[in-house]
Amino acid sequence: MMVGKPVRQWRSICKGLILGALLTICMILLYCLSTSEVQFGLQEVPVPYSCAHRPSAAHSSTISNSSHHASGQGICTPKVDIMFMKTHKTASSTFLNILFRFGEKHHLKFAFPNSRNDFFYPSPFHRSQVKDYRPGMCFNIICNHMRFNAAEVAKVLPADTSYITILRDPADLAESSFHYFGRVVPLTWKLSGDDKLREFLTDPKLYYDPEGFNSFYLKNLLFFDFGQDNNLNPDDPKLDKAIQAIAKHFHLVMLVEYFEESLILLKDALCWDMEDLLFFKLNARKGSTVSKLTPELRAKALEWNAIDWKLYQYFNATFWHKVDAYGRERMARDVAELQSRNAEMASICIEGGHAVAAGSILETSMQPWQPIGEKSIMGYNLKKNVDKAHRKLCRKMLTPELQYLTDMGVNLWITRLWGHIREILHW
Repeated sequence: MMVGKPVRQWRSICKGLILGALLTICMILLYCLSTSEVQFGLQEVPVPYSCAHRPSAAHSSTISNSSHHASGQGICTPKVDIMFMKTHKTASSTFLNILFRFGEKHHLKFAFPNSRNDFFYPSPFHRSQVKDYRPGMCFNIICNHMRFNAAEVAKVLPADTSYITILRDPADLAESSFHYFGRVVPLTWKLSGDDKLREFLTDPKLYYDPEGFNSFYLKNLLFFDFGQDNNLNPDDPKLDKAIQAIAKHFHLVMLVEYFEESLILLKDALCWDMEDLLFFKLNARKGSTVSKLTPELRAKALEWNAIDWKLYQYFNATFWHKVDAYGRERMARDVAELQSRNAEMASICIEGGHAVAAGSILETSMQPWQPIGEKSIMGYNLKKNVDKAHRKLCRKMLTPELQYLTDMGVNLWITRLWGHIREILHW
């Protein structure tokens, strides 16, 4: 019996190494297949100042990207030229659903990636990565995952585009990212304990290599998403310059922890309607899979992600300045209205009124993408016999990101191929 146990342990280790090697090879091959060839000779053709769709005079309202402030005076028309910088693990899939519905409502043109659901992340964004891109084309919205490159984004979108993004408390983001991406970061494979996150945060330098494959998922992921060096020393003067550059580019930086307040600020800044903000929380994890960070671990996570923490603190301050300018009482009233409308939609659309585990989702079209190794992402079942007036909206609000992209005509063959490989290998 004593001999059998070590043999089983070695078999398990060998199996893990083989699967890990296969995973790495598959990831590298898929990345090589999908990496776009940067077209250095692309002609420089100015993008029109505004790509706003303008309906005929028969329409009762004008859609424009220039508008008066929605504070109760003047005419307010919705802004439609939008760059949403989709950061990782920040409720961005929920916001994408809002953007998709808004874009369809106003017949807007999206700049989508080709063959996968991101712009060849983690490579820096280049306009040649946009599906069917030609110099001088007019796009209204770009919103898929990318590594931000301001100069290239500006060559795709109009000059009057509104730049929006979202941040999350770096300690919570680190926990979520470690859970979701940990298995595709070879640096984590030597973590052997039951609580791998605790083991990693206790001495991250023991496991971390800035040159390691996918290592950016483990440290200052937000800063990396913005196209910056996530391994900077937190005291480096370049950090403050980078934060100021981000602040200059982005008109609104939302916060996950105050998602509804963020949407109200968005509504005010872009002159949207309350109905445009309706949402159900998508891509949420089962509570049992979320590691509860002790004060000690939270402090360690913030210390390890010190750059993201500095970024978050800066924009947390600017966020509350915007809330104060909007008015705290007014904000509370509008948030209450949004919550009430969302609750009403949940009662109309969602079977049981709440999200369910992946194994309990009845329709394949409602199954969200899952992290490798487990099915921890929850989803919804659409109520049967939803009235005709709400049926289409309910389905759209509940549709996961990949399925929605497919419905909008995006070819996701690389993403789908990777999904089939995972099914074959039972990942």
